[in-house]
Amino acid sequence: MSVVRLPRSIVNQLLQLAQKSPEEEICGLISRDQRGFKKCYPVVNVADDKKHFFALDPKGQIEAIRSMREQGEELGAIFHSHPDSPPLPSLADIEQHEYPGVLYLIISLGKKGVPEMRGYHIHGREAGEVVITLLDDTPQGSSE
Repeated sequence: MSVVRLPRSIVNQLLQLAQKSPEEEICGLISRDQRGFKKCYPVVNVADDKKHFFALDPKGQIEAIRSMREQGEELGAIFHSHPDSPPLPSLADIEQHEYPGVLYLIISLGKKGVPEMRGYHIHGREAGEVVITLLDDTPQGSSE
């Protein structure tokens, strides 16, 4: 199983976004460069059934990718939440995955509102779970 290091600040942001919208799936992109993951780009979910599906707003997705390129970064991960189911890729998640090699993160609030996040690499119709470790990126002396 591969290991991925995510900055604590990004993980905290993802968990907070999911908790702020417990009735619908949140979604977005995360950038990376050669040193690792850099920035979270929340994108509006434009799916018809936001409780069970996500669809990135095309305009928001284009703006996020443009911003990444301007910063010398690239797409590193796609994230979304499952309001009331485990953080496992659904058949729809696997079928709609269009970026091989990009980390796929799912945040779940299914356990009585306690967030849980898992990561996957999806190749074809196979989803392999990755181990997520936290990279402490909080500034020294910060109370975060």
